[in-house]
Amino acid sequence: MPAEPDAIELAVELVDAAEDKKAADPLLLEVADVLALVDVFLLATASSDRQLKAVAESIEERARARGRKPRQREGRAESGWMLLDFGDVVVHLFSPEQREFYSLERLWADVPRIDGGSGERLPAMAGLPSADEA
Repeated sequence: MPAEPDAIELAVELVDAAEDKKAADPLLLEVADVLALVDVFLLATASSDRQLKAVAESIEERARARGRKPRQREGRAESGWMLLDFGDVVVHLFSPEQREFYSLERLWADVPRIDGGSGERLPAMAGLPSADEA
């Protein structure tokens, strides 16, 4: 079942919030067909602990403006990874090293992408091997 329109709308809004704090390489992955509780993952990179914290705060503030708050918050900026769980949208924020290490783009290579500006559904990353194949 495809992601719910409300989840896509929130995810696109959160991409904008991340970009407001200069997060790099935001990526929306539509995981609704393979995960029962989550519709969309947002991945983004911040170049420092301070920026990672600022991006997380910007995302939380934008979500609160829409009447949403994270159900759970994991990680710390100092660790290079933070997770904000909004239920249907889960945000993964990484340092460049942690994003490369966890390589979620590779792990979820076979799920559709969502354009972070328009919310348009895009095909999966053809040709990128999944974690099983790497």
